[in-house]
Amino acid sequence: MRRLLRVLIFGGIGFATLLLVVAGTGIFIVRHSFPSYDGSVELTGLDADVEVVRDDNGIPQIYADTPADLFAAQGYVAAQDRFYEMDFRRHVTAGRLAELVGKDALETDKFVRTLGWRRVAEKELGLLSPSTRQYLDDYARGVNAYLDKHSGSGLSLEYAVLSINNGDYRPEPWTAADSLAWLKAMAWDLGGNMSDEIDRTKLAATLPQRNINSLYPAYPYDRNAPIISTASVGADGKFTSAPVENEARRGMLGKGFLKSLDTVEKVAKGLPQLIGRGDGIGSNSWVVSGEHTTTGKPLLANDPHLGATMPGIWTQVGLHCRKFSPQCPFDVSGFSFSGLPGVVIGHNSAISWGFTNLDPDVMDLYLERLDGESALYNGKLEPLKTRVETFKVAGQDEEEKITVRESRHGPIISDVGDDERETGELAAKGKSPVPLAVALRWTALTPGRSADAIFAIDRAQSWTAFRTAASMFEVPSQNLVYADREGHIGYQAPGRVPIRKSGTGDWPVPGWDPKYEWAGYIPFQAMPTEFDPDDGIIVTANQAVVPKSYKYYLSDDWDYGYRSQQILDRIRAAGKLDVNSMASIQLDTKNRNAETLVPYLLRIAINDDFDKQGQDTLRGWDFTQPADSAPAAYFNIVWKNLLALTFHDQLPESAWPDGGSRWFEVMRTLVVQPDNGWWDKKGTPQRETRDDILREALVDSRAEITTKMAREPANWQWGKLHKLTLTNQTLGTGAPGPIKKLFNRGPYLLGGGSSTVDATGWDAAEGYTVTATPSMRMVVDLSDFDKSRWINLTGISGHAFSSHYTDQTELWVKGETLPWAFTKGAVEATRKHTLTFSKPEKDPAG
Repeated sequence: MRRLLRVLIFGGIGFATLLLVVAGTGIFIVRHSFPSYDGSVELTGLDADVEVVRDDNGIPQIYADTPADLFAAQGYVAAQDRFYEMDFRRHVTAGRLAELVGKDALETDKFVRTLGWRRVAEKELGLLSPSTRQYLDDYARGVNAYLDKHSGSGLSLEYAVLSINNGDYRPEPWTAADSLAWLKAMAWDLGGNMSDEIDRTKLAATLPQRNINSLYPAYPYDRNAPIISTASVGADGKFTSAPVENEARRGMLGKGFLKSLDTVEKVAKGLPQLIGRGDGIGSNSWVVSGEHTTTGKPLLANDPHLGATMPGIWTQVGLHCRKFSPQCPFDVSGFSFSGLPGVVIGHNSAISWGFTNLDPDVMDLYLERLDGESALYNGKLEPLKTRVETFKVAGQDEEEKITVRESRHGPIISDVGDDERETGELAAKGKSPVPLAVALRWTALTPGRSADAIFAIDRAQSWTAFRTAASMFEVPSQNLVYADREGHIGYQAPGRVPIRKSGTGDWPVPGWDPKYEWAGYIPFQAMPTEFDPDDGIIVTANQAVVPKSYKYYLSDDWDYGYRSQQILDRIRAAGKLDVNSMASIQLDTKNRNAETLVPYLLRIAINDDFDKQGQDTLRGWDFTQPADSAPAAYFNIVWKNLLALTFHDQLPESAWPDGGSRWFEVMRTLVVQPDNGWWDKKGTPQRETRDDILREALVDSRAEITTKMAREPANWQWGKLHKLTLTNQTLGTGAPGPIKKLFNRGPYLLGGGSSTVDATGWDAAEGYTVTATPSMRMVVDLSDFDKSRWINLTGISGHAFSSHYTDQTELWVKGETLPWAFTKGAVEATRKHTLTFSKPEKDPAG
């Protein structure tokens, strides 16, 4: 079979032929990995039988007598549906992806291994409560029971393809650390402003400070409300906002340091796509009290925005103790990650919760002054810690090695890149290749107890218990919204957020100066929180969390609040809300940036009738962006071209505008300054003004939309530009075309856009392709959990050609959701499959 696949794929045989051969081989290749959802399976170590009930979409509801049985069954079920995804994720987080897919992943591996995600996860195991550690081990036991009986193409189709160049690969047993390491990936995905910090520093080498400041405007508190309107939190300290001194900043702008930043940026930017991040990520979550609902009980909505992958980043599951008790305290349903036991977002029998990214500044870059294998600190040299990391690479015999160095602040990430081999060789000889280096200090590199928090939230039955659980959620820091069946609603910001002795983390700082150290973390009791607010509404959509009066520094890199304010306005205008009206808000596509800019665009005089046709489509537009909208198609092309004409000539390519909410705010300020220097184009004899650039953008966009779509505006549709392709993260990108078609799905024509509530992000520096989406949507009805609704971006299955591979995607594209059965009676009514796990007659576990 391996030889046949190689001939078909690399011999230029067409996809249709490949598919026919694959279909003809049937059970051996495509269906070989399809799991059985019915019947009985013996599972070592069980206390009693476990039942897995699946509905028409294959979503599992698991019933057991003990937590050990519950999580062992969850591990087995996860491996049934998504083991390749789990295996891929653990290779990413361990910096071992090249072992699976070859040399193309080696640079990313070196960066991850330098950060040490897996090392930190292994250290965290010893900090967890005994019950959490047991749950992780039970989950691993279930995964490994599945691996004991399945291998190669029997696990997933991807292994059959990878065997062409990596025929000796066999998955290792699953471990508790494999589960924990994925939390590090999500912390990276959601946890810092490193890219902005690098961009600011690089811009400082060529631009005046006032110009840089204009690209990072202050949050518009007067227009877009923060999550909490008052800051009545603890008074045990105020953050120091002193900026990095000018002489220190100037000292960081030498060629060597800027080259180091380029190296860091290049390698780090390759990582987000591997872990499901895309341009324009964010999230929406909100909760309303019973005074705003038709039932008199709260409603809670959540839709996290993450990179679009195949399969999707979430999986759905229900975990039910047959007899709910302190000994078996789980009756919970919702969304989790493949490879991680428990439920991350969802509800139990008493409460519901949702997450959005708080995005505090928890990463700092330190410029280290090196002397050999030591770093200067407070006038003295301190030895760097070093370790050698070895990499196996699929398709090559020889291993590769690097030397990782760490200062007191963290790993030297500037060692990774094109010159890392020379760096390692010099380090091994006790020499430093450069006198300056960049170290990363990041809260997620300190071992913590976030896994304890997940299970504690799953068990929580009240606001007090929920907050206690949240206090253990150290990374990544999230906005947690809460509702319970008693009618209460709440908000809690958890997380380990540093208090800096000086500065705010916006710029790299001198690592040799003690005044730039961290002075601890914001106490949990001082973190923002709110319970039963007077207006009965809490909206979180990555906007500013607190007003400027808050005593600690969280971040200045908020989303600018266009989504959150649109949600708040919709809620206030809605009257009494039900599940359907909450879901309709999730699908809101109004572009508040267009609402600002279109009046200026319509004032521009255009004499040519052909060019004016484009401008005329904007007249009378309601600023919504459904997939079939002609004005949305034209406006977004104008927006992309306007940003390019205004900024590309004055900014390095790495800092070109992505078109998200920060650029909404930049342009909102700029458009009322018709003679601002940003409008002027470099290299032209005349000085351009605002109206010159607006006119050029309108005319250029008329030509572009004609070329890309049609001459007649009646045939323009935003979705024809704004397409989503669900991409397998290994074989869906660099593989030959026929292989991509095996695993990828789409394209799908979408509405929405960057910084709309229906946040289908795109990068204006690249094109119109969708880069991030609502990764799931849920609305929870606290009056009756069985009336709740949910939908995943993709299906429950990670097996290409399974009926559950994309069975939820078409519904998701149309904005529809599935019924969310929770109670035993509701689950029974949806039962389509039943799998029973039983204890072997002669169980070695006793």
